[in-house]
Amino acid sequence: MKIAVFSDIHGNSGALEAVLKDISARDIDMAFCLGDLVGYGPYPNEVISLIRTNHIPSIMGNYDEGVGYDRSECGCAYKDEKEIELGNRSLIWMKEHVSPENKAYLRGLLHRLEFNIYDKRVLLVHGSPRKINEYLFENRPDESILRMINGEQIDILICGHTHLPYAKKLDRKFLINAGSAGKPKDGDPRAGYIIVTLTENAVEPEIIRVPYDTEAMARAIEATDLPHEFADALRDAKS
Repeated sequence: MKIAVFSDIHGNSGALEAVLKDISARDIDMAFCLGDLVGYGPYPNEVISLIRTNHIPSIMGNYDEGVGYDRSECGCAYKDEKEIELGNRSLIWMKEHVSPENKAYLRGLLHRLEFNIYDKRVLLVHGSPRKINEYLFENRPDESILRMINGEQIDILICGHTHLPYAKKLDRKFLINAGSAGKPKDGDPRAGYIIVTLTENAVEPEIIRVPYDTEAMARAIEATDLPHEFADALRDAKS
C-alpha cells in the first residue's frame, strides 16, 4: 500500500499541478492533503479547485481556518514586526480574493483523518494532534513525540505546518512531516511531498521533490499587490 501526502500549498497552483502530475505517474493507492491551501500565493481559488476536482481528501490548516472564518489572524507564529505586517497583508488579501463558495469549503474541512493500513493506525493532522498550528519540528525530543503518539494510540503520525520535510522512527512508531508543496523552507525550491509505503512488516517513508516553474510563480506574486517578499521566499525557499 502506497500513500502520497502533501501539505502547505499556499496558493501555489503551479506547484500543486506538478505534485499531482508526479503522483499520477506513480503506483499510488491513496493521496491526501494536510491543508493550508491558501495564503501567500496568488492562486488560492485555483488550488482549492484542483483539490476538489481531483477528489483529494484534505484536512484544515490554520490558514484555511483563518480565511474560511474571516478571522483577524491566521494562527501563524510570526517572529518579528516585519513578519507580522507581511502576514497581515497576506491574510487581508486572501479574505478579499477567496470566493464565498471556497470559504465555505474551507470551513467544512476536517481537523484530522485517521485510518488503518494492515495493523498500523495512521493519523493525519496539519500541525499536531493537539493543536492545528503547533509546530512539530524534527528536533522535538523523542520522548515528547512518543507521549503524543502513544496518547493517540496510533502507530504513524503524519503532519505538515513546518514546511520542513523529515521522517523519524521512534521505536516502532513513526513521525513523518510532509514538508510543503508550495512554500518550502529547507532551501530547496522544488515542490515537496512524501510517499509512505506500508507492508505487513515495514513502513518506508520517502521524501519526493518535484521541479516546477518557480520563477513564473514568483512573477505571478509580483503582478499582484501581495507582498513581493513572498516571491523571494519562493526563489530561495528559506523564509
